[in-house]
Amino acid sequence: MTKRKHALLLFSKPPVPGLVKTRLTRERGGPFSEEEAAEIFRRSLFDVAELCCHALFELEQESIAIREQDPEADEHSYGFFISTTPAENVEVMRNAFEEIGQWPREFTYIVDEGANFDDHFDNAFQQIFDLGYDSVLSVGGDIPMLPRDHVLNGFRWLQYFIANSEVGGVIQAPCQECGVSLIGWTRDTDIDHQGVYYNMNGRPALDAYVEKASEKGIPLASMTPVADVDDIHDFAHATTLARAARYSQKTQPDLYVPERFLAWVDWRGIRVGTPPNEDRDSREGIDSATPEKV
Repeated sequence: MTKRKHALLLFSKPPVPGLVKTRLTRERGGPFSEEEAAEIFRRSLFDVAELCCHALFELEQESIAIREQDPEADEHSYGFFISTTPAENVEVMRNAFEEIGQWPREFTYIVDEGANFDDHFDNAFQQIFDLGYDSVLSVGGDIPMLPRDHVLNGFRWLQYFIANSEVGGVIQAPCQECGVSLIGWTRDTDIDHQGVYYNMNGRPALDAYVEKASEKGIPLASMTPVADVDDIHDFAHATTLARAARYSQKTQPDLYVPERFLAWVDWRGIRVGTPPNEDRDSREGIDSATPEKV
């Protein structure tokens, strides 16, 4: 029996007005103030964190159940890390989480460092691996519709790679614009974030990860896309998905609903509208103004 340690990394800025989701603000063509945009992000951040807490608890219970049947099976434990930068923002982030009360599990706060986004991301991963963790699965705070199964299956894939691959393995879920909303790999995986986000050739982040893995023969598992919320179109999409999930929960009780995000949207009385769209293929010759009588 081997004890395996896995880490959920929430890699994020703190929810400070003017620092997050500025493309939702009036200054950049959106409908919201800086304070409102930060509140949207704050609620999404907390919804994502809560979902991850529930998923980690489920994974821990799964490991216990497996070991009850097979005492020689590996024991899997999970840590929850929140990484932000610079150092003074750690207390800002900690206070943001603590001011709403008790969370289902303990968070470990770390400071990521570097000259650019790629460096910061690598540094956060390395800090966790240096603590003896066998895998890291990272998500952002702006994906309120993250499915719980993505966290569950993400770690299951990482466990599979640890057990079956001599070169480790990568798990990812893309976002809606050629990037990723979830990324992770095992400690023995020879891969990094360099040239993924900070590059001058226009290569999309998702392509960069795939190419890095392909060049070294590293197995990569993919999950369905998860949209992040950067601009007003993303916000509208997330709102409609969240409302659909809330109603569907009556039929699917295990479906996670981002209640904090939805509560603010409902409180503001926000309705999503779709204007007439003429940028489409013609249906002339298919539709008729007056249905023919049969």
